Amino acid sequence: MALPDLLLTFGRLMRERHGQRVHKLALNAAFTCPNRDGTRGRGGCTFCNNVSFSPNARRPPPIAAQIAAGRRVVRKRTGARRYIAYFQAYTNTYADVETLAHLYGEALAEPDVIGLSVGTRPDCVPPRVLDLLCAYRDQGHEVWLELGLQSAFDRTLERVNRGHGFDEYRRALIAARGRGLQVCTHLILGLPGEGAREARITLDRVLQLGVDGLKLHPLHVVRGTALANAWRRAEYRPLAFDEYVALAADLVDATPPGIAFHRLTGTARPEVLLAPRWCAWKWRVLNAIEGELVRRRSRVRAAA
Repeated sequence: MALPDLLLTFGRLMRERHGQRVHKLALNAAFTCPNRDGTRGRGGCTFCNNVSFSPNARRPPPIAAQIAAGRRVVRKRTGARRYIAYFQAYTNTYADVETLAHLYGEALAEPDVIGLSVGTRPDCVPPRVLDLLCAYRDQGHEVWLELGLQSAFDRTLERVNRGHGFDEYRRALIAARGRGLQVCTHLILGLPGEGAREARITLDRVLQLGVDGLKLHPLHVVRGTALANAWRRAEYRPLAFDEYVALAADLVDATPPGIAFHRLTGTARPEVLLAPRWCAWKWRVLNAIEGELVRRRSRVRAAA
């Protein structure tokens, strides 16, 4: 039994909706972040070093070139022929609407790109940005707004220097879904001071407000971050492999079946990843989560 048989994965949702494989292509449009440039703060989140996730973080190629490169890799690996342009690095709504329209339009000009997935912060989605995304949706494109919440606890968000609170997320979520936009919320497991209890409460608060998709990933310790310094001083302990697998399965089990999981784990580039080292083993993590879900369902069937 594979993961798409156990939960609604994003890939399964796209196949059901579009009749074929649809793959996200991660893009870097050279945005920055209000938590780095002084608007909301300096230095960014304590765990953030976006170069760890995007090898072109400093001087990215043009959008069309990034799509071409991603297309070649994905076609060879999965055979997908339709794509969603995933604006991933930093805060991808942090510009004037005219600039955003130009960048998003570049991606949608590619004939095999059927939509957008835009990653951003809850405090960077004003009405004009939401209206722009709705316009693409109304043209028939697949459009997702990905909001990086990470935790519903303001004390945690302050501790990691996030620069916004849960209320900003709540207002952005209500505004987006009120316009009929699909929202995927990002949650980080293993944040400083948080355990399984906090993760479950965060999920419950997100589900109470309503959401269309979720991304789960473990907190990475990567080079060049304040978190790395805390880890070296033994002031932060990352989740162990088994802890993460069990917690991810708990959250999957607590999520209604109609909500799509865009991600169940995450990786960082090996040359910058410090801990936990198992974060480099994407498929081992996914296989373990799958195995845990199968085990739990088998146990329930046996008890019945």
